[in-house]
Amino acid sequence: MLYISFVELLPLGKEYVRKATTISQGDSLAIICFFAGIFCVAAIDFLVPSYENPHETRLIKKHSFPSAEKLKKTGLITALAIGIHNFPEGLATFMSGLSSLELALPVAVAIALHNIPEGIAISTPLFAATQSRKKAFWLSFASGLAEPIGALVGFFFLRSLLGPLMLGVSFSFVAGIMVFISLDELLPTAEEFGEHHVAIYSLIAGMGVMATSLFLLS
Repeated sequence: MLYISFVELLPLGKEYVRKATTISQGDSLAIICFFAGIFCVAAIDFLVPSYENPHETRLIKKHSFPSAEKLKKTGLITALAIGIHNFPEGLATFMSGLSSLELALPVAVAIALHNIPEGIAISTPLFAATQSRKKAFWLSFASGLAEPIGALVGFFFLRSLLGPLMLGVSFSFVAGIMVFISLDELLPTAEEFGEHHVAIYSLIAGMGVMATSLFLLS
């Protein structure tokens, strides 16, 4: 999620906004929207009481494991975050298809590939919490449905209104949301299992997988 946010979504947001404005204005607006996404989730954290807030990492003894309830909340939050960012990706694929099928095909394949680790990020904590493969599978599947829903919304409602500015703002805003959730929720939860370096190495390995998949399709 971090790699996609910084290497794919935010630069793509800048590119779209630049088409509607100028280079300097586009960069500024994209950065503002990026931090607006961060502050949006931070505000939710601030408004939700700490005890009920799944983003609040609590001190626990080393080598103890997060509770099933916390793992379940982590999976649900991840599903929501990924669903939010999948929606504009569906719109982006749709817009690419309107301009060129040759452009839309690699975009769709790249998005499909990076949905694989996203599905794992949702299903793993949910399965650990519920021991139900069906619940983990269907919630991961539901988060992925945000992309075709985004395409359908673009086709039926936004085709005449959707432009580079709206897409650029959406991508930049969602990038900020994903960065905050990754750093505030996913990484701390991974480290709660007591293996700091394993969590960091896994983070780097995940970035490597995403970088390789995007490079092969570029």
